[in-house]
Amino acid sequence: MKKMSDFKKKYFQHLIDEEKQKLAENKDTIESFKKFVSQYNIELKDENFRYFNNIGIVATYPNLITNFNDLLIPDKEGLMDFDLLCENFEKRRFAKGYLYGQNFMLMANSYFRRGFNYPNSFEPRFIELYWNLNLENSKLFISLDLNRVRINVDNSMVLEYDTWYGASFNKEIGKIKDDVVKLRPPLDLDDFDISFFFADSYALDLKWYTKDRIKTFQAEEFKTDKIKIEKDGVEYFPVRYVHAEFDLDKNHFRHFDGAIHFYTESEYYRRRDSDFNYNSKSRSHIKTKSEKLFKINGEISVEAWIEYTSHFFSKNSLVFEYFEGKYPKHIIEFLEKTKELKNKE
Repeated sequence: MKKMSDFKKKYFQHLIDEEKQKLAENKDTIESFKKFVSQYNIELKDENFRYFNNIGIVATYPNLITNFNDLLIPDKEGLMDFDLLCENFEKRRFAKGYLYGQNFMLMANSYFRRGFNYPNSFEPRFIELYWNLNLENSKLFISLDLNRVRINVDNSMVLEYDTWYGASFNKEIGKIKDDVVKLRPPLDLDDFDISFFFADSYALDLKWYTKDRIKTFQAEEFKTDKIKIEKDGVEYFPVRYVHAEFDLDKNHFRHFDGAIHFYTESEYYRRRDSDFNYNSKSRSHIKTKSEKLFKINGEISVEAWIEYTSHFFSKNSLVFEYFEGKYPKHIIEFLEKTKELKNKE
């Protein structure tokens, strides 16, 4: 344990030394950005700048980007018109999640990042897919990081090859029964196995219901209670949420959005073992804080909806189980071997 502790100390010291070096090397870039924002009556100091080896030089200031352009003021849902953003900022091939401007680079909301936290890298695939979207007759909206921009405007980028494969579900949506569904990892798995194979998932709740020829889908992904984040000084349990509407007459989805629901400790423990009908069954209703991350209005195919849903709930094998009716092959093999070992004990 001492060797591991020493290794960690050396590693963290290396990160500190590397940050100091990179900030010094980019002093001219930092001073230039300070001058740029001064025209918006923003005064940045050295402590407003950080270096992260997976991102670059980052400037941080409350609601920073909303000062630069009317396009960068979010709507009432906290979203921005992605098509307009792409007309005014540049998308580059190896920089998914970033939009290039002359003096800075915009970044997607930090809740798209691993563990819901900045400065982790973006979760694999969803942002990449969204940045490559080319849906006809559809309108795209995205949530950006309002408080941070990358200021070294270049092509340096850390590429990660960690991949989560989407499911190939292709049912006729109109034939799906209106119902609630709850999926859980096998109860005999330990915390490490759940973390490794199910991305710390405690449960996946789903619901289908139909009204006026529109079939609505909802899903909430509950993580284990060790996954927490802080927002506005309050600790929450983050829950990814997806909502979609399928037009039964036109045979395609007409709306699709994703968000984060912020559960307090009390709300989390009351809700996680229940289902989407909790509020109709309980006197103590739960209405969580919510932050929308993306929205698509228009014509969305079943295949596209499945792919984006699978990748939004990144690495969660419960999503694969729902769409495929079984776990991914590597998890089936692991569960079979685990069962064999237990039978031998």
